[in-house]
Amino acid sequence: MSTKYLRWSEVPYAGEAKQPSNSVTPLAGSWPLVYLKRDRNGNFLNPNGRKMKLPITHPNLIDFNRELLIVQNTLKRLTPNQKKIGIYYGTGVPTKQWTPVIDRLIDTYGVGPTDAARILATVQGAVNDTMIIVWNLKYRWDVARPNQYDPKMRTLLCTPRFPTYPSGHATMSGCAQVVLSYFFPKEAKKLREIANDNALSRLYAGVHFPADNDEGLKLGRFIGTVIVNHLKTQRDSDLKPIDHPFENFLNADIFPDDYNQFISFDFSNTCTSLVMDEKETSTDKNKNIHVPKPLIYL
Repeated sequence: MSTKYLRWSEVPYAGEAKQPSNSVTPLAGSWPLVYLKRDRNGNFLNPNGRKMKLPITHPNLIDFNRELLIVQNTLKRLTPNQKKIGIYYGTGVPTKQWTPVIDRLIDTYGVGPTDAARILATVQGAVNDTMIIVWNLKYRWDVARPNQYDPKMRTLLCTPRFPTYPSGHATMSGCAQVVLSYFFPKEAKKLREIANDNALSRLYAGVHFPADNDEGLKLGRFIGTVIVNHLKTQRDSDLKPIDHPFENFLNADIFPDDYNQFISFDFSNTCTSLVMDEKETSTDKNKNIHVPKPLIYL
């Protein structure tokens, strides 16, 4: 099937002379899975070995030129709060902002050591499988980034060095939201809000199209649901369910304070593609506070 969109591997990033040659883990889509499976033809299977029909739109059916207009208009009209959201979720790998959420839920609900280990392992195992599927799709479809469609685009954050569709942040957030909501159902509304913000942050950063994020959330929530349905079937030696979701509501403090990092780190701000200058990245127009442009990974 011929493509109706620009290919990531064939077009330079804004401000660069050559197409990207330093792709990040292009074979990750073939890595081992934790809960899901893969058949000999490379199809992804659910834990029961049945082929999954992934709920994601083929990129040939997406008008990326129209999507580009949304990215361009968003970058022109970014509010200080939108910049904070873009920078917060775009700093470090996607799991960075979800790890403290998991820890705070475990602490708030007084989760025991073995249950805590299971929650951590389950969420991260589900995220592992999700990211493998995302990477398989990214490099299979090879969709160009917004700043490859617009050679003059200055993004809020540095554009990652791999194809755009679907968004890794959005997909893993959708999955993490669903799996954590299984263990902490009363926190589901807040978890969904975090997932939505994480996905939307990629538009604010200028590194993803809206479809990357919307389709990613949908796909991630599907994968999370498949894994949760599997968890519900698991039993201990007395044939009783292993998991006992917390049905009480303790209102865990899982939102960042003014989008400050829970776990700070001095990331490199080296970037070869075009990014906004210090004045443009300021999140306070009156004080003109400088916000560094961290090197992001997804």
